[in-house]
Order: sequence, then C-alpha cells, then structure tokens
Amino acid sequence: MMSDQGARPFAGQSSSQHSLDSLTLYYDGRCRLCMAEIHFLSARNQRGLLSFVDINDQGFAEAGHPVSCAAAMAQMHGRLGNGQLLTGVPVFAEAYRRADLFFLAWLFSRAWTRPILDLGYGWFARYRHSISRVIGPPLLRLALRWSSGGKGLKR
Repeated sequence: MMSDQGARPFAGQSSSQHSLDSLTLYYDGRCRLCMAEIHFLSARNQRGLLSFVDINDQGFAEAGHPVSCAAAMAQMHGRLGNGQLLTGVPVFAEAYRRADLFFLAWLFSRAWTRPILDLGYGWFARYRHSISRVIGPPLLRLALRWSSGGKGLKR
C-alpha cells in the first residue's frame, strides 16, 4: 500500500511541475461500473500516463503481470512505472493524479478519508457485480457518451 506522502501535488498545483511515473490499472472488464470508470479515466488520459489491462482478457495469466486474476478481482491493483504495486484506494488517488483530477486525487490520498474510503471500497469491490447490474449500464452509457470525443482505451 502507498502512504499519504506519495500522492502530491494537489489543489490546483500543476502536475506538469512534477514528473509522474506511468500507471497501469488492472480492471474487471465484466463490471459495467468498472468499465465506466475506465472509460472516464481513458478520456482524461491526455498525458498518456495511464494504461489499462482487462484481467478477463484471454492470456492475462500467461502474460506475466505482477498480479493474479484472483487478487485483481478482490480489489483494484495498479503498477507504477517503477514497478511498485498499489492496491485499493491508493490506486484511485494515483489514477486521478495522472488524469489531472486534482481534487479527487487529493481527497483519495488524505489519511482522514482513508478509513471511510477503504470501508466503502471494500464493500463495493465485494458486491460490484450486483451494484453494476443496477447502476452500471446507465453510468457506462454516460461515460461512453462523455468520452466519445476522447481517444478510447490505451492498452
């Protein structure tokens, strides 16, 4: 897991002032709500710092990824360009940084929000397919419509 100290700058500070490693996100492509988030982040990936790997793709297990499909199904995983593996809420903080969503990045990186976010994300990760059946389709349609001007998924 990543500490609070690794998730700066925020609150209007230009990310171009700081060098950021790339971040690979391992996501569940069978979860429509997850796909909505991935499409949203992909459309915000103007600096090309995010890449995306669907853990359900054929050949995922054989490709030598640093995370198993089972582990990635249990919670979100990301790998920084330097090889550091992140899990859970810190993945979102770092993804939002790279997508220039500074307020979300700041919020997801604060020590005082982590207990609530960890609890909420743990519950979501466990029940994401049930939740996704209800609210996933409209959110995915919205994300696809919003991101249609974007470049799509960069793999």
